[in-house]
Amino acid sequence: MKQFTYISVLMIMFSFQASTQILNPIKWKFELEKINTTQYNLKYIAKVDKGWTVYSQYTSDDGPVPTSINYESIEGIELVGKAIETGYKKEGMDPFFGVNVIKFTADKPFIIIQKIRVKDASKPIIGYVNFMACDHEKCLPPTDADFSFAIPPDGAAPLNSKTNENLENVKVTGNDEDMAKKDSTSSANIIPGVDSNLSDFGVGAIINGDKIDQKIPSLLSTYESPLSTCGGTEEKKEGLLWTFIFGFIGGLLALLTPCVFPMLPITISFFTKDTKRKGWVNGLIYGASIIVIYVLIGLLITIFIGPEALNRLSTNWIANTLFFVIFIAFAFSFFGFYEITLPSSWSTGSDRLADKGGLIGIFFMAFTLALVSFSCTGPIIGTAIVQAATKGEYMGPFLVMLGFSSALALPFGLFAAFPAWLNTLPKSGSWMNSVKVVLGFLELALAFKFLSVADMTNGWGILKYELFMGIWIAVFAAMGLYLFGFIKFPHDSPLKKLSITRMAFGALSVLLVFYLSTAFRINEKTGDYNALGLMSGLAPPAHYNFFIKPQDVDASIKSKYPSFSKCANNINCFKDYFEGISYAKEVNKPVMLDFTGHGCVNCRKTEEHIWVDDRIRGILNDSVVLISLYVDEDKKLSTVYISEHSGRKLRNVGNKWADFQIVNFKQNSQPLYVLATNDQKVISKPRPFVEGIDGYLQFLECSLSENRKNQTEIQ
Repeated sequence: MKQFTYISVLMIMFSFQASTQILNPIKWKFELEKINTTQYNLKYIAKVDKGWTVYSQYTSDDGPVPTSINYESIEGIELVGKAIETGYKKEGMDPFFGVNVIKFTADKPFIIIQKIRVKDASKPIIGYVNFMACDHEKCLPPTDADFSFAIPPDGAAPLNSKTNENLENVKVTGNDEDMAKKDSTSSANIIPGVDSNLSDFGVGAIINGDKIDQKIPSLLSTYESPLSTCGGTEEKKEGLLWTFIFGFIGGLLALLTPCVFPMLPITISFFTKDTKRKGWVNGLIYGASIIVIYVLIGLLITIFIGPEALNRLSTNWIANTLFFVIFIAFAFSFFGFYEITLPSSWSTGSDRLADKGGLIGIFFMAFTLALVSFSCTGPIIGTAIVQAATKGEYMGPFLVMLGFSSALALPFGLFAAFPAWLNTLPKSGSWMNSVKVVLGFLELALAFKFLSVADMTNGWGILKYELFMGIWIAVFAAMGLYLFGFIKFPHDSPLKKLSITRMAFGALSVLLVFYLSTAFRINEKTGDYNALGLMSGLAPPAHYNFFIKPQDVDASIKSKYPSFSKCANNINCFKDYFEGISYAKEVNKPVMLDFTGHGCVNCRKTEEHIWVDDRIRGILNDSVVLISLYVDEDKKLSTVYISEHSGRKLRNVGNKWADFQIVNFKQNSQPLYVLATNDQKVISKPRPFVEGIDGYLQFLECSLSENRKNQTEIQ
């Protein structure tokens, strides 16, 4: 059960890696090797593309998804012992999951050998390999590669046991790039409607034995050459510069804490004892040492956790629950109920080395600062690293620590060069503890962001939109009360009067509470809460709520087309392509295909901040037929078929629509928006996720205008 939950979470996460091509880094072939008349070896051979890895069967299912051999029919054989693995293996402890990770790289083929004893040679061996592939930037969803072996009669040797070429007794399917290339239209049964033997597929699907072909030639040809020049926008990705800036801001906040701020004049006075030139040189060396120390920490985190683990953090419910607990601990540490410190022997030893003087001495002075200030900087560093890591950026921890250390080091270098500037600094005092407490409130609010992710990905239904927003309102209301002096914490000094700065931040907290309170306004047109732009990516989607019931759909349409329902913002939509196309022909409207997913963050951003626009919502409701196809829907299909194009088994609804997208649009990333005519021709180049209402509106209006022109020309 644990492995199933983990795999389902990974499927949600990895289905939305942005890509303009189909990634296929692992190629499988299967061989049958004779030992004697009753014993054989089943060999599962994976060719791994350079830069990619695949995981061992014996990697714990608490960590990355292990490769597994799943047998669906083995009545004629008996497995002998454990399967043996060969290849270029790397093994080590994953510090985040706390499990031993075993993976195989591209240096040698990854081979699994399972010894068997034959009981009945007439019965085939059928099953599939389930595996996950990762590179330094992303992981792909766990994927199946199907196999079937037939034992030769009378114990004869199998044909060509070294390769799968011309190997008649081994049926090679799965994701081998050379398979399933032949045209299936000859001798195939064209399904004119929803056939009783193919109830999960509709008009246009072609069945040939156990194979299914969802290719629609008119869609495929016009995808490559659309009817218009509209569209053409590429997905914009957030640059790593913002990760550096986020770390820099964290460093500036750390400077204002009571563990760091008082160290500025003390340290600078030490450097200015000598000549002015030597003072600023030593100050620069001290600042550079701070940067080196923190950047090394970021590099070590990146190296030891690894890109695959960083990539998995964004939706893994175990990781996000753990982050929730850690952030709560950080918050109460900042409130002053306890301190998170490192062993005192570390700082004592470092301080002893600092007394040696010279470059080494200056370096260990900086290292001592890092150790003794940990109770203040630790939670800020932890927050910054978690935020960077959960974006799936391989260089995230390195860049965030570079930004953090640069902000921390800059004042020491500047004040060493210009010591007179020290007179302009405010004096140390109780205001520094107030900074810590405010940071504690921010940590507390962010903690619930991680719990929300765990709640949605695991389907708990405990932290929906209303409760989440209520908690944030309570947190910032409490922060406002603290800043105005109504709440005290253990290390607070008596508050004689409110400073202008404190009142300003208190007023800002009150304004933020009022702003968050507007999140409960209901949009009369959409029938949903008005999602706040500031909370995008933090709060759960507005439609994930306790109290608002979705609007009713037209019963006459629903009775004819069961998938007809309400999607985001109560927009009418179909969740089956073939039903949507049939309805579009009835009402003579074009369709908009919305390839989406339940766990797709950018899909939610589009729905909550673009589709809510009256002009866009009007087009989606009135001018087109919206067809939303969820590629991560795990509802089982009544019959399992094999894709004619990929060779993969289509076991659930998500498999079906993912295959449909790949076959007809050569992409497997979401969201993807496609405008097409009701006779199944692509009007304009499909649009991926791009922020902004105007561009989306232009995409829709241009496509619809071109559609009207084409209809006029045809008439």
